[in-house]
Amino acid sequence: MIPAPGMEQIRAAAARMRGHVRRTPLLAAAPIKERPELAGGLQLKLEALQVTGSFKARGAINAVFALPPRRLRRGVVTASGGNHGLAVAYAGWATEVPATIFLPHSVASEKIARLDAWGARVVIAGEAWDDSNRAALQHAEAQGLAYIHPFADPEVIAGQGTIALEILDEAPDLDTLLVAIGGGGLISGIAIAAKALKPSIRIVGVEPVGAPTLHDSLAAGRLVELTHLDTAAVTLAPRCSAPLNFAIIRQTVERIVLVDDTEMLSAARWLWREIGVAAELSGAAAVAALLSGRYRAMAGERICAIVCGAGTDGIG
Repeated sequence: MIPAPGMEQIRAAAARMRGHVRRTPLLAAAPIKERPELAGGLQLKLEALQVTGSFKARGAINAVFALPPRRLRRGVVTASGGNHGLAVAYAGWATEVPATIFLPHSVASEKIARLDAWGARVVIAGEAWDDSNRAALQHAEAQGLAYIHPFADPEVIAGQGTIALEILDEAPDLDTLLVAIGGGGLISGIAIAAKALKPSIRIVGVEPVGAPTLHDSLAAGRLVELTHLDTAAVTLAPRCSAPLNFAIIRQTVERIVLVDDTEMLSAARWLWREIGVAAELSGAAAVAALLSGRYRAMAGERICAIVCGAGTDGIG
């Protein structure tokens, strides 16, 4: 198995991506009218304000910039539910190399338009990310292109880990981080960095009820592949994770809670009403865990929820 990145790689990622990604705000959720009991202890890491609209820009920029120049020159390819594709398209634009993005049929048309705007070539293949990924791997091998995995690439994981560096630099007294899980790249990077900086911190994952990939894998003690996906949060819905992410999550994540689409939608609407942040369903998943009571905060607990992706689901 590919070794997990360590703090040296995560700090190197922070230096490598400087000037190409944003240090996003860490915002206290206060004052708020609805759920005022959360105002004293909830912080929001606003990765929805990241370039391309999600945390994925960090991992993609780090992975692409880490490629040897001769390998990079031919171009890059990936498969995505949308956000990672946008991030790789942005990285291709930043390095002036062609980017080809494979997407499932379920991806939002708005994200396809944004990929076109970044100059990427879009290929629609399969019903779920896993199908698109098989097609992307075949294309990368046939054309000799660098493939950027959305969650099981150590450099992608290291890039996502820079979020924890920023959070704990500003709020070292936090007790818990709530993190949405799709394939597991975000929570893997955050957990590695956060646990290195503060071993006592709790990492809690959040998945959709209709795509409990890592939840079910942890329960089974092995990676499982879901036979059915049933969620509108398509960026949180691979059928299977990867051995690297599973190993990291099993060692560092306290538990995974499940939220349904209605709870994610309610959280996205709450973020828009109370905070003025436009989040997609997956971007609101961590907040949904708290608002729905799927994760119950202890008295005085200091929590940071990662708002990981922008979108218009909560508007209107």
